[in-house]
Amino acid sequence: MSSTSNNIKFNRRAFLRTSSLASGGLLIGFNLFTACRPEAKPPVNLADLNYSDFNAFIKIAKNGAVTIFSPNPEIGQGVKTSMPMIIAEELDLPWNMVYVEQGHLDTKNYTRQVAGGSQSIRFGWDALRQTGATAKQMLINAAADKWGVDASEIKASEGIITNAAGETLGYGDVVEEAAKLEVPENVALKDPKDYKIIGTDQVNVDIDKIITGQPLFGLDYKVDGMVYASVLRPPAFGQELVSFDASAAKEVLGVIDVIEIGEKAKSLLSKEEINWTAQLSGTGKVVVIAKNTWAALEGKKALKAEWKEASPLESTDFHDKKLNELLDGKEFATLRKDGDVEKAFSQADKVLERTYESPFLPHNCMEPMNFFANITDDEIHLAGPIQTPEDAAITVAELLGRDVTDIKVEMTRMGGGFGRRLYGDFVYEVAEIADKIRKPVKMISSREDDMTTGVYRPAIKYRIKAAIKDGQLTGYQLKEAAINGNMYGLIPNFFPAGAVENYQVDVANYTSNITTGAWRAPYTNFLAYAEQSFFDELAEEMDADKIQLRLDLLEKVKGTTDERIQYSPERLQGVIKMAVDKSGWGSAPEGTYQGFVAYYCHNTHVAEVADVQIQNGLPVVKKVTCVVDCGIVVNRTGAINQVEGGVVDGIGHSMYGNYAFNKGVPEASNYDKYRLIRMKEAPVVETYFIENELSPTGLGEPTLPPAGGAVANALKAATGKRVYKQPFMLDKEIWKVTEKPVLG
Repeated sequence: MSSTSNNIKFNRRAFLRTSSLASGGLLIGFNLFTACRPEAKPPVNLADLNYSDFNAFIKIAKNGAVTIFSPNPEIGQGVKTSMPMIIAEELDLPWNMVYVEQGHLDTKNYTRQVAGGSQSIRFGWDALRQTGATAKQMLINAAADKWGVDASEIKASEGIITNAAGETLGYGDVVEEAAKLEVPENVALKDPKDYKIIGTDQVNVDIDKIITGQPLFGLDYKVDGMVYASVLRPPAFGQELVSFDASAAKEVLGVIDVIEIGEKAKSLLSKEEINWTAQLSGTGKVVVIAKNTWAALEGKKALKAEWKEASPLESTDFHDKKLNELLDGKEFATLRKDGDVEKAFSQADKVLERTYESPFLPHNCMEPMNFFANITDDEIHLAGPIQTPEDAAITVAELLGRDVTDIKVEMTRMGGGFGRRLYGDFVYEVAEIADKIRKPVKMISSREDDMTTGVYRPAIKYRIKAAIKDGQLTGYQLKEAAINGNMYGLIPNFFPAGAVENYQVDVANYTSNITTGAWRAPYTNFLAYAEQSFFDELAEEMDADKIQLRLDLLEKVKGTTDERIQYSPERLQGVIKMAVDKSGWGSAPEGTYQGFVAYYCHNTHVAEVADVQIQNGLPVVKKVTCVVDCGIVVNRTGAINQVEGGVVDGIGHSMYGNYAFNKGVPEASNYDKYRLIRMKEAPVVETYFIENELSPTGLGEPTLPPAGGAVANALKAATGKRVYKQPFMLDKEIWKVTEKPVLG
């Protein structure tokens, strides 16, 4: 959708306002995702209103100051800054006059208060603009009434309203009058050429609090009388609690009590409508309640517990065997089938087949899982870092047998999420604890708790097969075998779908008791490396130019009437051509080897070129040139941060990330055995955006998936050998390494 559309029409009930502010002013709100429920009623008086009753809204005070409430969870992706920027642009305010506050969960009027899928700006774009433009028009209309002139004779800019005679009023001067007017249904939106805030560089609105250590995160959350809880969970996936001895734990100074939880979860698991079996564990867990964090964690260390095997204790070699059996078997679900791949393979001059492997991966958020709960007969108060607050509230209501309207959820800033905080297991634990002790309590986790009892990226293998006939690609088949499935399965309508006449995508999975789920850029984080590595090797087999092969295949998709195709061949060609130009592709200095990747995911088109050198026998990624087509860039500083972070994260996990299980027990519990990329290893990332006026798409995830493929292709250029398994640094045929982590 073009950003210049001026006739977006919204349900007037979606536009919320109240005129009787205690401070004097106008409170205006708009449903971010045009999903306002039909029964939602505009509030009448702020005195009867808690801010959590809104999704997104504007507060304009008499002095002209404006507060914009950000409704979506802030996970580090910058929506707490960029969403208000969009409103402020259309409201026509100087950014330095805007204050931003985090909104709370509102399950009564709105939907999709979610941080996930890089979709917040994409879904909110039109409604956020309409919010600001509508508020601005109401202020103009109020000024017109005050001056006795037609609203068409008035302009508003930089928070000042001006009439034809040159008289001026500030927004705060007419805010009370504006509150009494009808809400206009159709307002004009700005042309992108007139933007003053969108497209500029703005610092994170929380930056001062972050660098000065002011409370923002879940671990900072505190109320009077609060106690702390540390949870002892099964040490191996597949085990259940038999008994425990709490005597030594109770002797730890500061420990208040030791309790057991799990019964409520066990009863809830039988309900088919609750789809949280991987996270809502019904096994017994032992909880230490203490006066402080230290006592809670030390008390847990002193616990003695006996566990039994309730389901098979699986190991990584077992998973490896199962995935191979799946790839070699015939039990696949076909997600897309064009033409006849078997016929294409049988008639081919050449058939290229390769298998790619990836391990489980933990999320390792900087802030370990934690959450607060206080439960009384009247209210369930929850607070903390969660990507899916509404889902958490619904499940807690089911868990405790309460009405969801009893639940209040405050969202704190998150110290990382990457998909881990989509799952509310830690919320359900603290809710059950709080319900049992009836005290305000915060569940806290250590790094070891977080890493060994988490939700992991599933181990996956891809087998890709291509048919070559008369120098052309005539068949393409992609098979996926995954532990527990790959979240949503493969995306069958991404490139090269539509570019190959005979094309098929098949999936199969093995069900494990190891909890798996979304990990940053679900389903594409490993797939992009596999497919793009394969395309480079395919070009070699076809004796074709690697860049031209991709461009030629995209040419075949242009003008397609296949509505299943999700990517734009023109936009993907655009990022490819710019990446080739900006990276100096093919003209790298001696000793520097380049690898190329182009990929589409999360509605965004990306091309990356990695420059790699071999130093002391090991690879060093020196630079990555990254070209992104994400439509209009709202906050350039925030956007560049997301691009660079995604690239570095993608390189680090592709090269070093490795996680294994031995009889259900994770083999790494902290960073001494789990390798992350080091600061000194982060490459220079040169970022370029395709300039256009198309509506924004995702940025939190799309640059991560291509990064591994770009490095893998550069490694091939440097060593003459291809890597088919992540992490790359454990490939003994290329590098002189052992099974131990390469610490560097």
